[in-house]
Amino acid sequence: MPGLGVNIDHVATIRQARRTVEPDPVWAAVQAELGGADCITFHLRKDRRHMNDRDARLLRQTVRCKLNMEMSLDEDIVAIALEIRPDQATLVPENRQEITTEGGLDVLAHARRVGEVTKTLRSAGVIVSAFIDPHRNQITASRDAGCEAIEIHTGRYANATGAGLAETIEEIRQGLEAGRSAGLIVHGGHGLTYNNIAPVAAMRGFTEFNIGHSIVSRAVLVGMSQAVAEMKRLIDRAAAM
Repeated sequence: MPGLGVNIDHVATIRQARRTVEPDPVWAAVQAELGGADCITFHLRKDRRHMNDRDARLLRQTVRCKLNMEMSLDEDIVAIALEIRPDQATLVPENRQEITTEGGLDVLAHARRVGEVTKTLRSAGVIVSAFIDPHRNQITASRDAGCEAIEIHTGRYANATGAGLAETIEEIRQGLEAGRSAGLIVHGGHGLTYNNIAPVAAMRGFTEFNIGHSIVSRAVLVGMSQAVAEMKRLIDRAAAM
């Protein structure tokens, strides 16, 4: 069965709306683990718009399942990753003006830097994944840069309607097959919700799905543990079909 990675960034977004101390994303991570999360994911952005250095360090000390740090190729962020040594680092693009990550990392265009960062992190015992669009050239470039895993950007699928929906599902399927053929661990994430997870979770070969906004949104109403447990059930049900 694919695992569930819970991205807790938006808990910190609520905290930062008032520049106060609550809700604490570290507490949210505990509740997510109690709900059955297989992985806790956080994105330490260069502008620290939500998660901050204190959060990153405390998560490393307290999370008992896999800890996945989403990160840019920025030198200062790489240094923090080397300090806290998450179980996994997922390399993502970062634009200060974006509301959320807008697409996959162009590994092909940044192959040299991705290779440098990947080598550095892997030498510290960190598994490295690249968040990429499901295109064969990006998958090959990720493998050649030394990544052990990829996370397929599912945003186009999440935003698709009508006739475009089948096209995006097929795009993800082909990316999944290409990733596995390249010998990579394949994850999926971005824009996945309680309403759209089933078709993707039913694809054989995904190891993990990283989901944040939808789970945090439901957690506001039902609590984090229950929100995580509900998503886990949907993934398990679809994967078992």
